Amino acid sequence: MNIILLGPPGAGKGTQASRLVETRDMIQLSTGDMLRAAKDSGTEMGKIVADVMARGDLVTDEIVIGLIREKLDGDTKGGFIFDGFPRTLAQADALDALLAEKGERLDAVIEMQVNDETLVQRILGRAEEARAAGQAVRADDNEDSIRTRLLAYYKQTAPLIGYYHAKGALSVVDGLGEIDEVAAAIQKVLDKA
Repeated sequence: MNIILLGPPGAGKGTQASRLVETRDMIQLSTGDMLRAAKDSGTEMGKIVADVMARGDLVTDEIVIGLIREKLDGDTKGGFIFDGFPRTLAQADALDALLAEKGERLDAVIEMQVNDETLVQRILGRAEEARAAGQAVRADDNEDSIRTRLLAYYKQTAPLIGYYHAKGALSVVDGLGEIDEVAAAIQKVLDKA
């Protein structure tokens, strides 16, 4: 089973992807994690990624698709969770083509829907709790940065909601519920897929 988790920063995609890795033996493909791993791998693709990142340039869609292609060529276990990819319509088209090339398909796209104001307060609250406990906090977990990240999400990634709805692949869950409630809603979607 191959799925995409969609939702703004802080909606809980990573948390839910980790749950699916445990419960369904799926492989989480987080583009950020893949880029960091590639940079340190010493492979040909890794050298390209390291060079691009060292220059401070954005990694191209072709590079990200290349990294995903490498992962799809490996052990597929219980399928893949695309977390943080695709972010644009062009990337969605490229992913569709890659999956078709590999004889795979997308089984579900799950939008973790949230209320922006509640989400901002949740992220700020978590950051404050972490600070109070002496834990590291993301430098951009402040209100201005969070709102900037949300705006970028709505500009670039939100069009995917309509794209996948038109394809009949989109399901929506409440991303602001308790972690177990959200996990149960996602499991229900996947059981129907």
